[in-house]
Amino acid sequence: MKHGLKIAGTAGLAALAFAALPAWAQDAALQAPAAAAPAATVNKGDTAWMMTSTVLVMMMILPGLALFYGGLTRSKNMLSTMTQIGAVACLAMLLWVMYGYSLAFGPDVTGGLSNVIGSLDKAFLKGVTASSQAATFTAGVEIPEYVFICFQMTFAAITVALVLGSVVERMKFSAVMVFAAVWLTIVYFPIAHMVWASSGVFFKAGALDFAGGTVVHINAGVSALVASIMLGKRMGYPTTPMPPHSLTLTGVGTGLLWVGWFGFNAGSALEANGSAGLAMLNTFVATASGGLFWMLVERARGHKGSALGFCSGIIAGLVAVTPAAGNSGPFGAIVLGAVASVVCFFAVSVLKPKLGYDDALDAFGVHGVGGMIGAVGTGIVYAPSLGGPGAADYAMGAKLLVQIEAVVTTVVWASIGTVIAILVAKAITGLRVAPEVEQEGLDLGEHGERAYN
Repeated sequence: MKHGLKIAGTAGLAALAFAALPAWAQDAALQAPAAAAPAATVNKGDTAWMMTSTVLVMMMILPGLALFYGGLTRSKNMLSTMTQIGAVACLAMLLWVMYGYSLAFGPDVTGGLSNVIGSLDKAFLKGVTASSQAATFTAGVEIPEYVFICFQMTFAAITVALVLGSVVERMKFSAVMVFAAVWLTIVYFPIAHMVWASSGVFFKAGALDFAGGTVVHINAGVSALVASIMLGKRMGYPTTPMPPHSLTLTGVGTGLLWVGWFGFNAGSALEANGSAGLAMLNTFVATASGGLFWMLVERARGHKGSALGFCSGIIAGLVAVTPAAGNSGPFGAIVLGAVASVVCFFAVSVLKPKLGYDDALDAFGVHGVGGMIGAVGTGIVYAPSLGGPGAADYAMGAKLLVQIEAVVTTVVWASIGTVIAILVAKAITGLRVAPEVEQEGLDLGEHGERAYN
C-alpha cells in the first residue's frame, strides 16, 4: 500500500484511504520483529508540557477561533462559520496521520523536490510506535514521536481554519472541504517541510520561524486574500453595513486564542526550558503591546478606542511575535507587537477599502500582514545588541536576506497553490451558495439550523 498511495484531492478520497488503515496497521504489526530494541528514555517533564501545549493549541481552534470568527459574522452565518472551522480542522487531522506528517516531516523525496517536501515513507504513520522518539528540528529533544505528531497536527488544523476567515458567508460547505483537502496537500505540507524539517531548504538556510510566522500566518493570510478575490464579494459589499453580530463572543474567542497561544509559542520550544519561558514572556508582552497600540491609533485617527480594535490588536501582536517568540528579547517583542498592530490597522482600514477586495474577517490584513512583519522583524530583534539570543557575531544583513527569501517564497507558493485549490473546488462542487441562500444565511441554507432561536 505504501507504494500505491495516491494523494487524494478531495475529502471523499481521503476518507476512502483512511478506511484502509486498520488492514495496513495489522499487516505492519505482523511484520514487526518479535523483540524490539530497548527504547531510549524520554523526558517525562518535556513530554507532559508538550501534551499540555497540544491541548492548548486545540483550544485555539475549538472554541477559540470558532467564537472569534463567528462573532464577527452576521448572526445568520454564525453556525456555518463555526461548522466550517470545526470540519476543516477534523479533515486536517485525518489527512495529517494518513500522509501529511510524512510529507511535512518525513525523509525527503528524491529528485528535484528534495528539501522541499517529504516522501511517503511515513504514510499512515508507518514505523511510528509508542517507543519511537521525534526527529524534530530541535536537537536533543526527547519526546515521544506520537506527541510531536499530535502537536504539529494542531498547527495544520488551525492554519487551514484561519484561511476561512476571508470567505465566510458565501462559500459552499462542500467547496470548503474540497478546498481544504487540496490546500493542505499542496500548500501547507510542503511549506512546513521547507521551514521546519531538518532537511528543509529554509531550515538549512537558517531561516528563523519559532512557531509559524511563515508556515502558519503568512501562508494562511496570503491564501485568504487569493481565495477571497477568486470567490468574489459578498452580496451588498461594501455598501450594505455588515457589522459583527456579537463582539462579546469575539472577545471571548480572543481570550481563548491568547491563552491557547502560549501552547502555540512556548510549546514550540519542544521542551520545558528557558527558551519556552522566553517565548511565554514574549507572548504576554507583544500581545499586550498590540492590543493597546491598535486603540491608540484609533484615538489618533479621531475615533474611540474600540473593543473590536482591542481584539484585533491582540491578534496582530500574537501573530507578529509567533516567529520571534523564542528568537527575541522581551523589549524586541514589545516593539514587534506595536509595529504590527499599527501596520495591520492601516492594512484593514485603509488598504482593504482602497483595493476593494472582500476579506470578510481580515485574515490577510492581520495574519498575512502581521506575519510578514513578524517574519522579517525576527531577523532584526534576534540581534544580541537588541536583547535577542543571537551570537555575538550575528550578521543581521545576511539573516534578513534569508528571512525575506522565505517570506517571498511562501507568498508565491501559497498564492499559486490557493489558485489551484480553488479551481479544483470550483470544478467539483462549485464555489458559491445560491443568491437566495446567501440572502437567507448559510446557517439555514447549508446546515438547516439557526444559531439563535
